[in-house]
Amino acid sequence: MTSAVNTTQETDWRQALLTNREKTLEYLYARTYPVVLHYVKERHGREEDAKDVLQDAMILFFEKVVHDRLVLTAAPATYLVAICKNLWRQEREKRSRQVPLAIGYDLPAGETPEPETAQSADGLAEYVKRLGEKCQDILVRFYYFGQRLEQIAADHGYRNIRTATVQKFKCLERLRKAVSHLSVGHFGHFK
Repeated sequence: MTSAVNTTQETDWRQALLTNREKTLEYLYARTYPVVLHYVKERHGREEDAKDVLQDAMILFFEKVVHDRLVLTAAPATYLVAICKNLWRQEREKRSRQVPLAIGYDLPAGETPEPETAQSADGLAEYVKRLGEKCQDILVRFYYFGQRLEQIAADHGYRNIRTATVQKFKCLERLRKAVSHLSVGHFGHFK
């Protein structure tokens, strides 16, 4: 590993990310993942949850460092672990607020819940449309059609897959914020 990766000065980390992004991010991931995994599992999470929060944290870290919006007062791995802890805490709070649809709803004898109505799917689609054409295209292609980010990046003229990943993340966050005030019942009801 280069000496730029082993130092904690912001300018060195920024330079390392700009000149050798992949190797620098791999180094940070390898140093941070075991701690994040332990933290998430101790708080009732799964390995996939740990990977998700670390990926989100690394995107935030990368953007802040590259755009000179971060002053590190600790080692980058320490900073990433702190972000992951906050993200996992937020995710746990969000999950605890979610109520499964079946809880507290008694169906009359012999009735079964109907599948999601077209109206509920249309409601969510309306929020996706409000994000704009680019976000709508990225999210629909990735989540609905299962298209790989490499193809999305190429079709949108992004320099690389990481740019597409960051854009997808930003679009998804905008969608989450747009629907965060709604309840589960807003998108689908049992009849």
